[in-house]
Amino acid sequence: MIKPLVTGLIGFGNIGSGVLRAMAERAEELKARLPRPIVLKSIADKDTTTRRDAPYHKDQLHGDAAVVLEDPEIEAVMELIGGVEPARTFVERALRAGKHVVTANKALLATHGPELLALAAENGVGLLYEGAVGGGIPIIRTLQQGLSANRLTAVRGILNGTCNYILTRMAEAGLPFDQALTEAQEFGYAEPDPTYDIEGYDTAHKIAILASLAFGMDIRFDDVFVHGITDIHPVDIKHARELGYAIKLLGIAQRHASDGSVIVRVHPTLVPLASPLGMVGGVFNSILVEGTPIGPTVYYGRGAGPEATSSAILSDLMALASDTHGFNAARDARLTVRVGERTLRPIDQLRTNYYIRFSMVDRPGAMAEIGRALAEHNVSIESMIQHRVELAQGMATITIVTHEALEKDVQGAIAAVEASEKSAGKAFVLRVEE
Repeated sequence: MIKPLVTGLIGFGNIGSGVLRAMAERAEELKARLPRPIVLKSIADKDTTTRRDAPYHKDQLHGDAAVVLEDPEIEAVMELIGGVEPARTFVERALRAGKHVVTANKALLATHGPELLALAAENGVGLLYEGAVGGGIPIIRTLQQGLSANRLTAVRGILNGTCNYILTRMAEAGLPFDQALTEAQEFGYAEPDPTYDIEGYDTAHKIAILASLAFGMDIRFDDVFVHGITDIHPVDIKHARELGYAIKLLGIAQRHASDGSVIVRVHPTLVPLASPLGMVGGVFNSILVEGTPIGPTVYYGRGAGPEATSSAILSDLMALASDTHGFNAARDARLTVRVGERTLRPIDQLRTNYYIRFSMVDRPGAMAEIGRALAEHNVSIESMIQHRVELAQGMATITIVTHEALEKDVQGAIAAVEASEKSAGKAFVLRVEE
């Protein structure tokens, strides 16, 4: 008799419910495709009274995670509670008990991923996390396996559907940020407290995971430069479009050819309107991976939601049931950590093009002041837009896109302009990815 893959679930929210629905809906297909059937034995959640929209028996639901973690029959644990604690404790207990773990917990992996992967390898079990980044986009396994013959040089992605929806509505309907956010909340695309999304933290957790996989380095959330979208103004959306760009919140990880150092950053970015990232609208995600010899590859799909994430969770369970991934976890852990020397480059060493909106007093000499400051800091202008009265009476906005320049030089030039008597306020700067 074939031994089933007996599983337990910790965290019975929307994603956990989605996994159970997917398992039930695809039961016959899973039975036909897998050498071992997948069986859910126990569920643990603090809330044992609320009825979920999922197929389960009330006797399966318990209020104590120990029911799952200490059951010798359970071979694989799904951790779907989110956050760092108590998730970290539960995952460590499961791994030490010789159980595989499947998780979608990006915050946990971005802060403690390397040591958890090492613990999994030490105990000969798998830590699988396809659902942590990209929802239904199979980007984790793509980086681990599909692109493993390549030397990867860059990962750029729209990794947060909430932010992409907000920026899409600002561009398409001319909405101010606050109104676009409210609309996103009304449609369920943004949380009541949207800080984690709109300040860029969600994207930072995800790009830290992708960078670790792409470059074989121990890259944590704290290594990522982060700037969110809360200060994006409709005028910047308008100016960007006039210049042929869209504004997207990107997670970017780049390896420099000269010394192999890596810079990892999250910020609103100008991308060409007709580019693979510029054309992505609404709540969709898109990830661009570059490497040698393959060149650029693009991955697109729904990046969040119970259906997309439950699809990724189920794919990890299927990998375990097929025995195609779980016992290779030790190898994957070694590839994820310390394949390359960990050399990080600070943001002030970034070299790229820049979009800068200067707020100047509307009188002669303003443009000359900007030109002088830029020249003194080795920054040259590629294109420019000037509007006399756009944000306030008596003020001119002068918007430029620079040629490629060093971040610290650009910031120095901006500081010099802001110190001028012709300045009417702080400049606004965005980085450009061609």
